[in-house]
Amino acid sequence: MRKLLPTLIGAAIGLCSVTSANALSITVNGAGVYNTSVSGASTLDFTGAPACGGYSSCSTGDFAIVSGSDTGQYAAPAMPNQEDGGEFLTVPNASNSGEATFNFGTTANYFGMFWGSIDDYNTIKFFLSGGQVAIINGLDLNANNPNPVVNVDGQQSTLNDNRYVEFFFGNDLIDSVKLISTSNAFETDNHAFAKVPEPGTLALLGLGLAGLGAARRRQKA
Repeated sequence: MRKLLPTLIGAAIGLCSVTSANALSITVNGAGVYNTSVSGASTLDFTGAPACGGYSSCSTGDFAIVSGSDTGQYAAPAMPNQEDGGEFLTVPNASNSGEATFNFGTTANYFGMFWGSIDDYNTIKFFLSGGQVAIINGLDLNANNPNPVVNVDGQQSTLNDNRYVEFFFGNDLIDSVKLISTSNAFETDNHAFAKVPEPGTLALLGLGLAGLGAARRRQKA
């Protein structure tokens, strides 16, 4: 039994390392999901938020915390409590194009947000210590979204253009996001970030532990 235990543990760890590829996974939730489901995530809903929307720090003034809709400037995301006074983040601020960077103040491998009136001129970039980790355009959501339809044509009120989107980075870490819009506007709400285990790693570790249990039962028999 003393020889068997290290062998099984080593196999489980080996399997985990093989599947821990640094890859971005995107989840586009179905209609009616407005918040993260990740336990313990840091969240920002922007209503009554302090400077930088509650982020640790931010750069550029090309964003605003607003409520309701202003024709030609921004539109409230299609979610509860927006048109009646809830606040959200919009980029740019007034002009036709702009960008803004928001710093977490920590590292994470998960980021989620409600993406309002998804458009092809909306872009989000992820960074770690100033180096770009990933870049996602509104059109990329269709490639990662086999079930619920995402129209990506900027409709303000249809659920097919307003979805809660989640980004899982696995072993990669991020510490800031940059929101970019080349037209009016990139509207988002209910941001969330966290450091979460890799689902594949947890599953394989579970298989390794199950193997240990089976080996113990055989040894006793």
